[in-house]
Amino acid sequence: MLNSESTKPIYVQIAEWMESEILNGHFEADQKVYSQYQLADMYTINPATAAKGLSLLVDEGILYKKRGLGMFVAEGAKEKILNKRKNQTLKRLVRELVLEAERLHISREELVSMIHNAKEGEGRQ
Repeated sequence: MLNSESTKPIYVQIAEWMESEILNGHFEADQKVYSQYQLADMYTINPATAAKGLSLLVDEGILYKKRGLGMFVAEGAKEKILNKRKNQTLKRLVRELVLEAERLHISREELVSMIHNAKEGEGRQ
């Protein structure tokens, strides 16, 4: 799950992992999530680092705090994560793909064909 070789800070990786857990249905709206101490034990990291990752999600409205009880999944969290990943991550990847295709002198039609082929081959991998 956590990649110490990555250029992404550990707290960002924690936040992204928690988002994936929500997207995969492991946590539903109003369900309690792991505490900073549980995450620290699970991944052998500093509890402050785990707390920073959770705080990112609170700031984005994906999690909310119940004083004395912990962190919980906010209503509509799944939709917020999907929109964020679509509008940030996917758009960035598409821009990088288009730039690389231009560097390699790949036509628009060839690139679109490659995308279709990748999508069709998805179920066979």
